[in-house]
Amino acid sequence: MAVFRSGLLVLTTPLASLAPRLAPILTSAARLVNDTLYVHLQPGMSLEGPAQPQSSPVQATFEVLDFITHLYAGAKVHRHLDVRILLTNVRTKSAFLPPLPSSVQNLAHPPEVVLTDFQTLDGSQYNPVKQQLERYATSCYSCCPQLASVLLYPDYGSGELPVEPLDVPLPSTIRPASPVARSPKQPVRGYHRGAVGGTFDRLHNAHKVLLSVACILAQEQLVVGVADKDLLKSKLLPELLQPYAERVAHLSEFLVDIKPSLTFDIIPLLDPYGPAGSDPSLEFLVVSEETYRGGMAVNRFRLENGLEELALYQIQLLKDPSHKENEEDKVSSSSFRQRMLGNLLRPPYKRPELPAHLYVIGLTGISGSGKSSIAQRLKGLGAFVIDSDHLGHRAYAPGGPAYQPVVEAFGTDILHKDGIINRKVLGSRVFGNKKQLKKLTDIVWPVIAKLAREEMDQAVAEGKHVCVIDAAMLLEAGWQNMVHEVWTVVIPETEAIRRIVERDGLSESAAQSRLQSQMSGQQLVDQSHVVLSTLWEPHVTQLQVEKAWDLLQKRIPKIHQAHE
Repeated sequence: MAVFRSGLLVLTTPLASLAPRLAPILTSAARLVNDTLYVHLQPGMSLEGPAQPQSSPVQATFEVLDFITHLYAGAKVHRHLDVRILLTNVRTKSAFLPPLPSSVQNLAHPPEVVLTDFQTLDGSQYNPVKQQLERYATSCYSCCPQLASVLLYPDYGSGELPVEPLDVPLPSTIRPASPVARSPKQPVRGYHRGAVGGTFDRLHNAHKVLLSVACILAQEQLVVGVADKDLLKSKLLPELLQPYAERVAHLSEFLVDIKPSLTFDIIPLLDPYGPAGSDPSLEFLVVSEETYRGGMAVNRFRLENGLEELALYQIQLLKDPSHKENEEDKVSSSSFRQRMLGNLLRPPYKRPELPAHLYVIGLTGISGSGKSSIAQRLKGLGAFVIDSDHLGHRAYAPGGPAYQPVVEAFGTDILHKDGIINRKVLGSRVFGNKKQLKKLTDIVWPVIAKLAREEMDQAVAEGKHVCVIDAAMLLEAGWQNMVHEVWTVVIPETEAIRRIVERDGLSESAAQSRLQSQMSGQQLVDQSHVVLSTLWEPHVTQLQVEKAWDLLQKRIPKIHQAHE
């Protein structure tokens, strides 16, 4: 069976009958499409007969909104598929309806295959129907020249047509925030302009529901606030958030695909209210169950400033049945970021100058991140661990390779009576003085790097295949030049300060000062291959490290073979 990168799924069965059969239809489509699956709603359309089928408006009712939610909820099972429900012909009850598009719509990924749930009476892949399907698809969208067509059946191969279920309404998933009774067939009101907001990190199906409802309600303009800067600080694992520009690019592509007739104003959201709190032209705001209170706060803010309240539309959260114990039970970007922990984020460095058959990991992280505990866990799994702090002590010790150069550079008043370097005195001399600090690091860092290389030779002698250099200043010192991968341990700065205060007996301000003298977690992650976190219980950290280790073992043989 041919597998296509992108496809267009034309759903022709009435929505109420289609809902119970969505799962097998999506599964069939997922077997054929590798990447992007566009879904075009045209319930009641016939592909039989000589006349060219025409696209017709679909009345936007609460049943349609619920159906869109259920389709996206079902699509999360097929994680490789980027599903996008096209809303061009979904129309609200409104006096200012724009005309249906008369031209062919360009999609971000031109469909290579068109699929439909339309059923022929003989239950076969009936050629005239497939030809009509191709003609219909190409009349609506710009498709690949060699468009293939497939008729999908939920129970294809059984030889029987499925029995249509009773017209049972879908469970309600979307409602105006005010407790208004409504029926599934009740038309949805249209508005000129509205707003929706979020972080929109790694655009997922719950985001798509939120955005789709907003796109259906809006007839002219949709303002989309994308959280940035201060609003990101409280997010879980903010270091793994996609950059603002990347989130906006994915968001923009999705929005233009699903409803190109709208004008989209995508802006950075820098405070909890954003334009929804101050723009008098906005008429509605789409919120989730989680952000409903925020929507109410926006309306209070508007009333206090003499503006009319916005109509609030509340979306229920999509449940994630596959969530792990430390993840949220809803479809969530924070869970996706957690699942990135331990994964390889970018290709490893090629280091032919390092000892053959020894793979070197540079382990780093801000003070208090739990880096040393991760190093011990890796040691327990079989890694040879080089402790750069221990090497530093060796370098500074009387007779050590850095001892005499440091004494000559900073004077004998940094020595104890017994001739040992007083590192507290030395530290106070260089702390906050960039010039003096550079003088010290220019002496010490190359010495520690040389000692680390000697330790690598020891690891080879002991028959070890993985070596971990545990070094807080790994990147500052430029030691990424002697590792294949950089692994960074991240935790929130507030948690790091709490741990430093508890561990070292420093004041909060002193702990904060220590962190400010180091590279930030974000700066470290930007140059890292693998990210880990000790934010959860020890057994969760252990599982994370074991995952990273197992993935490492799988790629090491391939990397060594490539170098041979």
